[in-house]
Amino acid sequence: MKPITHTFLIAAIAMVTTGCIRKEPLNAECDIIAATLPGDVMSQNAAIRNSEVTLFVKKGTDKSALAPEFILTEGATIDPPSGTVRNFDVPQRYTVTAEDKIWQKTYTVWVNEPGITLSYDFEHVRQQQSSRYSYDIFYEIGPDGNESFSWASGNAGYAMTGQGSSDPASFPTYQSDNGIDGKCAAMTTRITGLFGNLRNSPLAAGSLFIGEFKVNLSNTLLSTRFGRPFDRKPLRLSGYYRYTPGEMYYKLNESLSNKLEAVPGKIDEFNIYGVMFERTADVEYLNGTNVQTSPNVVALARFNDGERIPTETWRTFSLPFVYLKEIDMEKLENGQYSISIVMSSSIDGDLFSGAPGSTLMVDQVVLTCEE
Repeated sequence: MKPITHTFLIAAIAMVTTGCIRKEPLNAECDIIAATLPGDVMSQNAAIRNSEVTLFVKKGTDKSALAPEFILTEGATIDPPSGTVRNFDVPQRYTVTAEDKIWQKTYTVWVNEPGITLSYDFEHVRQQQSSRYSYDIFYEIGPDGNESFSWASGNAGYAMTGQGSSDPASFPTYQSDNGIDGKCAAMTTRITGLFGNLRNSPLAAGSLFIGEFKVNLSNTLLSTRFGRPFDRKPLRLSGYYRYTPGEMYYKLNESLSNKLEAVPGKIDEFNIYGVMFERTADVEYLNGTNVQTSPNVVALARFNDGERIPTETWRTFSLPFVYLKEIDMEKLENGQYSISIVMSSSIDGDLFSGAPGSTLMVDQVVLTCEE
């Protein structure tokens, strides 16, 4: 038996002393995790979504020579390097390369002062694509011909359910050709399938809002981050809509296998509203738990009960901002307030309740502000 024992001992020693020690694979992630600007020029933290980064700066900041600094996923590198001075009067592009040198991702980086364009025709979209799906991201063009900002939606969360396809219209939020004059935004409430059932979120309402969407699986209501810096006093939110409620309304019932309990006779409703709020140290954004109830809310523009009328033809809406607090003009000038416009195909979508197939279409929206 000795020769056999001796052979195993030699093999064991060889495994320890040669190539048996297994190296960890190099990181394949190539993401920007955070972005900052040196000095006291930023008005709030950067917004990072998909392949876009927006740096918010105080009013009057010279954007022609800024040097953003980036925090990347472990081992990744960025070109141009972090800290490179560039002219952000126009958006700049950066390429992040993963530690494994195989995977790359290109980011477009904007630097924006407080304020956004005030009229929205939803003519412009680009696609977020993968091998399994493609969905629309709406963006607006400013007076200078450059992109002003992009709208957020819950499409990124819906992509995780596996229900979407390469057709962007399979997602809850998409562009439609049936606008008043050209294209428009369309939102449809959809079933989320097994993935949604497992997370007690069986429905996804189509939504479009000013802010950003960051998937939070532990609390989906925290995925929505409403608001962008704004330095004007809004007076009215107006535009056109069409709305067709789905055939059967369902409410979330976690005790059922499909999580959906039919509510015969209940008619789904859409939602459109505007909200302005003060940003503080502990409230940088509003979210799905407090967007209309936070003590930081300054003004709201919304429909009254009974005014959300289904219609197969385009119908106008005009919602005055009702002020709950006085505006501090110094804070307004310094961009310490934020604004959001929020649209949804099911008013109870935040409760994962509504009617599958409910469809809201919106076009030619205008935010009127005090001169």
